[in-house]
Amino acid sequence: MIFPEYRARRLRQNENFRALIRETSIAPAHLVYPLFVMPGKGVREEVSSMPGVFRISVDQLAKEAKECMGLGVNSVILFGLPDKKDSKGSGAHAKDGIIQRAIKELKNTAPALTVCTDVCLCEYTSHGHCGILLDEVVDNDSTLEVLARIALSHAQAGADMVAPSDMMDGRVAEIRGILDENNFHMLPIMSYAVKYASAFYGPFRDAAECAPQHGDRKAYQMDPANVREALREATLDVEEGADILMVKPAMAYLDVISRLRDEFDLPIAAYQVSGEYAMIKAAAANGWIDGEKVMHESLLSIRRAGADIIITYFAKEMARLLAK
Repeated sequence: MIFPEYRARRLRQNENFRALIRETSIAPAHLVYPLFVMPGKGVREEVSSMPGVFRISVDQLAKEAKECMGLGVNSVILFGLPDKKDSKGSGAHAKDGIIQRAIKELKNTAPALTVCTDVCLCEYTSHGHCGILLDEVVDNDSTLEVLARIALSHAQAGADMVAPSDMMDGRVAEIRGILDENNFHMLPIMSYAVKYASAFYGPFRDAAECAPQHGDRKAYQMDPANVREALREATLDVEEGADILMVKPAMAYLDVISRLRDEFDLPIAAYQVSGEYAMIKAAAANGWIDGEKVMHESLLSIRRAGADIIITYFAKEMARLLAK
């Protein structure tokens, strides 16, 4: 008698067979490591809600870059904590702003490292919102010009890619326009095309000190209940010139990643956000799970859903595991 189910069992019996037929893989080159940069010298502060993640000063970036590249993690994304904040977020596009200095430091000390930058206002505004306020409401259109100025300042400092995360309508077209006008035609845009108003962002807001001082971001970030809206948002960004489409968060939105993968032929990125990282770290610290195995499985699930790129605080840890 033939037992077809034995086919799978026969091919699972040793690791070499399993590797030969494995459908999904992860390599350090798929991972992007987030860096939080702050003023000062010799600063390396651990974020209390994100064990193993640090806020660092510009002078510490060369060491961080060397470690990443030594592990095969060749891409980072920068988030800045400015010297001071104001209602317009003017520090975000200052020529000598924290991110502008960070970009120059990385390109001078680690030119082979791919430096991506977050383009948003929430880290720089005194009110913590992602745009310019008009009568206590974020005004989409007046925010676009400022976002474009931020992206241009990053490009002029030497960034390899910009990533608008604000979720204002039309921002990709505005950024593409100003980059092209200033001869940055070849600088790609990785758009936070599908960014949900998620409860998973809490630890990030601790790290970047960017929690809204009033209200919330539900008016410009997406309702977690919606997937068709995600396709509309992504379609608009494609039409405006986005080069890479991102879904954020990742693990609770694997279905959305999969839908974008099916609908678009652009590279798909996913952000495994701070809350997802912190939950795994906390459960592992309490001995409830095997942290390394759950980290690996979580990242594998994001890749399996269709992500080409994963932004994750586990990037270095995962690279070390893969090197074993």
